[in-house]
Order: sequence, then C-alpha cells, then structure tokens
Amino acid sequence: MREDRIKMVIGAYDDFVVRAYCRGRFQILRQRFLDEIGQYLPDEGTVIDVGCGIGLFSLYYALGAPKLTIRGIDLNPNRVAMATAASKRLGIENVSYSKASAVGFAPEGTVQGAYILDVLHHIPEDAVEPLVSALFSSLVPGGRLLIKDVDTQPAYKRVFTHLLDIMMDPRAPVRYWGSDELPELLSRVGFKVYRHCMVDYLPYPHILYVCQKPN
Repeated sequence: MREDRIKMVIGAYDDFVVRAYCRGRFQILRQRFLDEIGQYLPDEGTVIDVGCGIGLFSLYYALGAPKLTIRGIDLNPNRVAMATAASKRLGIENVSYSKASAVGFAPEGTVQGAYILDVLHHIPEDAVEPLVSALFSSLVPGGRLLIKDVDTQPAYKRVFTHLLDIMMDPRAPVRYWGSDELPELLSRVGFKVYRHCMVDYLPYPHILYVCQKPN
C-alpha cells in the first residue's frame, strides 16, 4: 500500500519532467525514510509542512493518515498551484496549500505537529530561530517539530549534496547546520531534541531532529 501511495502521488502530476523530478525526490527521500519520519507525526490534528514545494511529501502523508490535516506553505506560487492541483486529482481533502515565506512565518492557532524536510538549509540563517520559535509557540504541549536536513559531516557527503543543491537552484542560499549547533538552537528555543540518524547507501548526510515541546 505504501508503494502504491508513491505511485499515486507521482501520477497526480501531468508534466513528464515534473514526474521525473518526483521520482528523483522519492529516490533521495524514499519510502523507508518517509516512514521513519512519519512515525513521529500525530495520528490526528493539524500539521504544518514548511516549504512544501509541489506537495510530494504532504500528499504521501495525507493519503496514509485521513484523520490528519496537513497545511503546506511555500514561497513559490507556481509550486503551491501544482500541489493544489495534484491534491484535487487525488481527491484528497485533508491537505491544503498556501503561499507564504518561511521567513517571518507563524501558524494561525495551535497545531499538533510541524515538519521541515530538506528545506532548513535554504532558509536565511537569521530567520531560522524566529521560525522555530514561532512553531514552538504554536505547538500544543507534547507536539513535535520534525526537521530532516543535511549534516555537515562527513565532509564528502556534504560536498556531494551541496553540488546537487547548486545544480537544482544556483541562486538559492545554502547554509548547512552541524549536528552540534542546530540542537543547541532548538534547545534554546525550548524543545527537547532527539537526533535520529538515517543511514543511506547513497552519499547523502541525512539527519532527522525530533523536537518535542514539553508537556
């Protein structure tokens, strides 16, 4: 069923190039990793997807958790439109998308969870702490913020990932956070932080931070 979910999500996009991009993204952050991340999401309630892009991961999670409401935000209106169109093609009603920047973003009301997948290193450094602080304030007690990003070590994996980031968008800012400095920032905001290592045979230095707001 989970493999079928990925096929359904890929098939929700019309353009051949976009579908090829989807396959590539699901190769990098594939089903096993998505499920490793997904185990920390709540069973129901509202979850914010910061930097949702064209909606790949939010659609995957929304298909598997009908009691979950996922709200995706992205700065690019074209990506928001593509994500919205894909959700309509799939007939998914528990996901929505809107244009918003991660810089200065603060959710309206309380939420049960939030995640930032492979996006944090593209957010300007001085905007990261205000963002995670706003998410911390919006989370219910016991709620989790999940941050999947790129570690700075080992160096050869970081360099490989950096080259791919430049190829994808040479204009986008890139600032990788070390596995010692980001937990310090998150703890300062108030989170209890657990580092979940994601071992990959591909040369990507994946790391997942499970950040829980104390009860």
